[in-house]
Amino acid sequence: MRGAPESFANFRASETSRTPVQIVAHMGDLFEWADSILKGTQQWKDSTPLPWGAEVARFFETLGWLDAHLASDEALDCSAEQIFQGPIADALTHVGQLTLLRRLAGAPVRAENYFAAAISIGRVGADQAAPRREFG
Repeated sequence: MRGAPESFANFRASETSRTPVQIVAHMGDLFEWADSILKGTQQWKDSTPLPWGAEVARFFETLGWLDAHLASDEALDCSAEQIFQGPIADALTHVGQLTLLRRLAGAPVRAENYFAAAISIGRVGADQAAPRREFG
């Protein structure tokens, strides 16, 4: 989402495809669902997408809730593995969709070596370290 132009939010690859803002809203829904599963309430909702900036902020907020819950000493109602094989794996497929859509929309993401990235436990917001190694 970093560096995406405002016009990217409503880019449509086809008549039947989701827009990027719809995908990001769905990812936020996935993280809220995951958090509810961990709490034993398992509630799903389809959110109406917010404007791009607000939806990106919601994405990072819901990711933060999930991260904090997983890092806490609070009992989990299911295994962390189930959360990773379900909602988190689902969200990761949508990251790939957003990357592809960025390229189709004429605003490609620069390739980065994520193995070499500066990863910090608990840093789940938009404020991330600059890429250490980008590719051409």
